[in-house]
Amino acid sequence: MKAALLLAAGALISPALAQPGIAAGAGSVFKTDQVRAELMAHAPDGLGAGKPVWLGLQLAHQPGWHTYWKNPGDSGLPTVLRWELPTGVSAGDIAWPLPQRISIGNLANYGFEASALLAVPLRIAADFKPPPGSDQIAVRLKASWLVCKQECIPQEGEFALSLAVHESIAVHRDVFEATLDAQPHTLAQDAASATAASAVQIDGQTLKLSVQGLPASLRGRQLALFAETPELIETAAPWTQSWAGGIWNARIPLSSHRNSSPDVMPVLLVGEVGGRAQGYRAELKVQGDWPAASGEVRGASALTPPDAVPMTLWVAMVGALLGGLILNLMPCVFPVLAIKLLAFARHAGDRRAQRASGAAYTAGVVGSFLALGLLMLLLRGTGESLGWGFQLQNPAVVAALAALFSLMGLNLSGMFEFGQILPSGLLGLRARNPAADSFLSGVLAVAVAAPCSAPFMGASIGLAATLPATEALAIFAAIGLGLALPYLAASLMPGLARALPRPGAWMGHLRQFMAFPMFATAVWLVWVLGQQSGIDGAAALLALLVALACLVWTLALSGRTRVISMALAATGLAALVWGLGPYIVRPVTPAADGASTAWGSWEPGRVEQLLAGQRPVFVDFSAAWCVTCQYNKQTTLRDPKLLADMAAKNVVLLRADWTRRDPAITDALRQLGRNGVPVYALYQSGKAPVLMSEIPSVAEVRSALAGL
Repeated sequence: MKAALLLAAGALISPALAQPGIAAGAGSVFKTDQVRAELMAHAPDGLGAGKPVWLGLQLAHQPGWHTYWKNPGDSGLPTVLRWELPTGVSAGDIAWPLPQRISIGNLANYGFEASALLAVPLRIAADFKPPPGSDQIAVRLKASWLVCKQECIPQEGEFALSLAVHESIAVHRDVFEATLDAQPHTLAQDAASATAASAVQIDGQTLKLSVQGLPASLRGRQLALFAETPELIETAAPWTQSWAGGIWNARIPLSSHRNSSPDVMPVLLVGEVGGRAQGYRAELKVQGDWPAASGEVRGASALTPPDAVPMTLWVAMVGALLGGLILNLMPCVFPVLAIKLLAFARHAGDRRAQRASGAAYTAGVVGSFLALGLLMLLLRGTGESLGWGFQLQNPAVVAALAALFSLMGLNLSGMFEFGQILPSGLLGLRARNPAADSFLSGVLAVAVAAPCSAPFMGASIGLAATLPATEALAIFAAIGLGLALPYLAASLMPGLARALPRPGAWMGHLRQFMAFPMFATAVWLVWVLGQQSGIDGAAALLALLVALACLVWTLALSGRTRVISMALAATGLAALVWGLGPYIVRPVTPAADGASTAWGSWEPGRVEQLLAGQRPVFVDFSAAWCVTCQYNKQTTLRDPKLLADMAAKNVVLLRADWTRRDPAITDALRQLGRNGVPVYALYQSGKAPVLMSEIPSVAEVRSALAGL
């Protein structure tokens, strides 16, 4: 839908009028049915170091529509500007105009109606020179904003201007001067100033503000307050203000979903004098101790996770341990457990080998969970938007795992032995260190188990994403220990070894049978890739797997025939990888779920739009590689009576597909305190979302619906 909006908006772009100092271009104006956006420039003395140079995006809204200030309030998103400027030219921060308080139902937002110019100062370096042979510079802007009425629509526009370096650019003088004249004044904060006593005092769940130094023309008047820190105060709640001489005082309730505890609270106070709004900005020092914050993530109040009993690290670790234990029952882990069963039976008479194998398997599982958790935390620390199971959002990783499981299946079925392809030195190492096989099988178990999410795991992993690295890694280690615990316990229990039959011919038959779970896992991975890269990608992977099987088959040949056949098979496989590989990693737009036309596609801002229209929303956060998600789709989420109940309650059903990496979905999960799928959330206007368990029953969902 977002792409369609952009295409529709792009079709409405109109050329800019010719202006002195500005080359006319089709990229300076962008129109939609809700907003007319125009990129403007103001350089009355031309472009040069030390001269006033401004760019600005003017947003003119249709009646009833609005965009948002830097703190949008209870919902919404601020406008974001991304500039492409020549070397030697840099852009400053947005000089935000004075916002308005916009009430929608029981929410209060901060934004702009009518028209607003988001002005940005340019800094010209002293050694700046225009391009050789030209007296103009190119300016490009990619802007994104959320425009709302009763519904909300995310929009993006691309703009371009060519600015003459040596000419005055002042065609929009009136707009820029009016905007800059209306900028809020900054109250002095030095110790000797009249504002030395200005501060914020924490009083339980209330903030007591005292501000000195405001002009005498505002004394006795009611002022509007805008906190720059999001989710710090209850924007829609009643609050009180009063004057004591030249001191303005206010008592404001803290947000029940506060997620920050700043030492300084920047505020904007706006009053009206002579029919004109005047703004004054102050950075108030916070005095006292902040009460415990209930939220740890950024998100609108209407979309903040429900209040719950605070989860301590120990409670989270117990939940992680139970989640890892239950993970053994997930079908994605079964193939690896089958391998461990064979290994356990093979060492039935060797207690020492069993204990060593159990310890090595546990080390492989716990170490792999720690490595994955550390990688995820490191990448997220660099600004990457990642969640649990991120590795299977990469089609190349999915294809590699499908090839690995196919090879394992061919090995178990007896088509080849790894000794035929592994170097003799590595084979000797395996013989001397059989525990290495157990360690590697633990690594493999994590590779296929990580995309699954068992009960208790979701909340624990979501909490881990907000904790310091040491505590977060402790949670990941607990999940790994839970996954490895059954096999570790079995390896330490002598009674279990005596219950197993003696090694014999049955082990060969069992080994061949275990090839089929491997092939079934490969089929699942091919289906996952089909969701990511389409039918062509899935077909390309199948062709590569056939070529791989052919190469493996040549290993059973002998003599000169083996050498020639292997060379031909390897060449054919390489040619197919070269020719078909791009189809595997090529992204496609996910197809709509044909199982039910009741489900719509989740998009950023869609939930807020529906909540503003007083429509409850049920969101299924899922992914093709999540086996638990697919099970829930075919059971609870397909129940005819449950779907009828949702229709009767006028609930909108949305599906957020996380099969491929999607930072917007990752952020939505983070707002809910989760970091992986499945997640099921029921949203209702004015209330915190209700989260279901990872495997919800029909009764559980109906119970949540009863609260609507």
